Amino acid sequence: MTKRYWLVILTYILMQLSAFIGVPILMLMGMDERQIPGIWTLFSFSLGFVLILLLLRQDMTERHLTRNRSSKSEAIVWSIAGIFMAFIAQYIAVLIEIGVFGIEPGSENTEMIVELAKATPALIIVVAVIGPILEEIIFRMIIFGTLYKRYNFWIAAIISSVIFAAVHLDFEHLLVYTSMGIVFAFLYVKTKRIIVPIMAHVALNSFVMLVQVVFGDRLVELQRKLEEMQGFIGGLY
Repeated sequence: MTKRYWLVILTYILMQLSAFIGVPILMLMGMDERQIPGIWTLFSFSLGFVLILLLLRQDMTERHLTRNRSSKSEAIVWSIAGIFMAFIAQYIAVLIEIGVFGIEPGSENTEMIVELAKATPALIIVVAVIGPILEEIIFRMIIFGTLYKRYNFWIAAIISSVIFAAVHLDFEHLLVYTSMGIVFAFLYVKTKRIIVPIMAHVALNSFVMLVQVVFGDRLVELQRKLEEMQGFIGGLY
């Protein structure tokens, strides 16, 4: 692994741990406690994103030298296909968790992020765009890419995906995150373009944010009205 890749990983780790310093500082400034985690996350991820892109300038300028890269049209097709592949992988993983391990569906990590995004709407940008980009750079391009040079696809994909899952600190649903990571690793190997898993990951997170944050209250209200209508119709019979 190159020196700049180690610096990228170090930047990512410091970005993740910076809340231990940043949150208390914002609290001392008297900011709204409900918004503090979201505001600091927005700041730290944005700064980390810029620093990591600067560290990867050489990779961005040399990306055209990669052999056998998929064409732009193929990359678009695989990006779209990757969205459905990730959804299917998640669905299968959830079924296994329920049927084999008796784990109830629903992620506390996702629920926490949704609540933070509701308190600080700008955080949606981090969850839907910046976060997925950084995760694909770290876990697919760097960690998986490094392992794939020494091991076969499955070993590299599983190890990097388990690390990807562990970082989310939602160990009950480790299988769900791992399955997604394997799909994104496959997209990266298949197209040799990191933008492909990035696009699929961004689309996936954006969908969750739209459903649970942007339109969440409306969907709950719609569900309530449908239940009332169903009860009314049932009462007629």
